Amino acid sequence: MKIAIIGAGNDGGALGRSWARVGREIYYGVREPDSDKTRLLLAETGNAAAAAPMVEAAMSADVVALATPWNVTASVLASAGNLAGKILINCTNPLEFAPGVGLELALGFSDSGAENVARWSPGARVVKAFNTYGCENFADPHYPNAASLKPVMCFAGDDRAAKETVAGLAVDIGFEPFDAGGLRAARELEPLALLWIRRATSGERRPRFTWARLTR
Repeated sequence: MKIAIIGAGNDGGALGRSWARVGREIYYGVREPDSDKTRLLLAETGNAAAAAPMVEAAMSADVVALATPWNVTASVLASAGNLAGKILINCTNPLEFAPGVGLELALGFSDSGAENVARWSPGARVVKAFNTYGCENFADPHYPNAASLKPVMCFAGDDRAAKETVAGLAVDIGFEPFDAGGLRAARELEPLALLWIRRATSGERRPRFTWARLTR
């Protein structure tokens, strides 16, 4: 499986490196494929990872993972080409900075970033996932515990086959997948991401925690 990662920042890079370790072919879609920053990322990713302009990366991939800052997401998708039929993982959260408050949701609760991404990418098989944690947990999701629990990875989408593929990609890198429902459920998953971010950045930065699921 070839995965194009659009947005090769901290989160996109961590996902790329983790998927490469389990044999996925990684193609970073970046503005400057020959930059020193991109060369370093490719060296860290290994496994014959490559970089190309966004259109080329997206068109050659089976799955596209979108990990861009929210304020550029619409323009990035406009320049990424026709994604109809592609599995498009929306890892991006609709966040904006509010003076005196910090990060806040730019959308909710009658809409979501993922639903906007679907509107901006007609025909793409959009799945909301890999948005409720930071790069530290994408790089290493291991949390030894007596119950042998794995971090839960919630996902949402309207295409069953696309969701099954995304669930498999979550299992690949150490998460327990949890189907939250249709894409509309992104309206709950995006606030969950904001909760994680606020707890991870409050006081002393402590990003190494996750959500887990108990069943009986």
